[in-house]
Amino acid sequence: MGCLNMNNSNKTERLVLKAKPVIIILLLLYLAVLFYVTLFAWNYGSSYGPVGPGDRNYNLELFRSIYSIAVYSSDVVDPVVILGGNIVMFFPFGVLTALLLIHSKKAWWLVPGLSVLLSLFIEINQYIFTHRVANVDDVLLNTLGGITGLLLVMVVRRWLPRFRTGELQKDSM
Repeated sequence: MGCLNMNNSNKTERLVLKAKPVIIILLLLYLAVLFYVTLFAWNYGSSYGPVGPGDRNYNLELFRSIYSIAVYSSDVVDPVVILGGNIVMFFPFGVLTALLLIHSKKAWWLVPGLSVLLSLFIEINQYIFTHRVANVDDVLLNTLGGITGLLLVMVVRRWLPRFRTGELQKDSM
């Protein structure tokens, strides 16, 4: 039974290897959209540039903006959209990077590390080049999104072979 399970796990990994060029293309497309949304698109939550509080803004106090958004929002929609959006925005990065690193035992720390670096890159560039707020809380939430994507890949990788062999049905009986 263990050999069969290993064989199915190897099949899953071989499938991911065959799909690697597609995963790389999807990652590049994702990064293009991510950079557009975070660096070029004008969106809610910006500091409004020359017509508002203005110029370059930043927050280096951890949990400050999370607290402010959660407590001072007029309804529950804003916190869900703003805070949840930061997590969801990096979820694909976690999934795609984890799939590219599926054979690496280092994926469990590489994906969060790369998520932090990518988020820092975006926040620093937002501070330098845009009228948006560079925020340490965004780095935290983005990293959580990357980690969530990694966890999904790890769970699916672990359980998918068991679904294929019917082991889950036998375990429940």
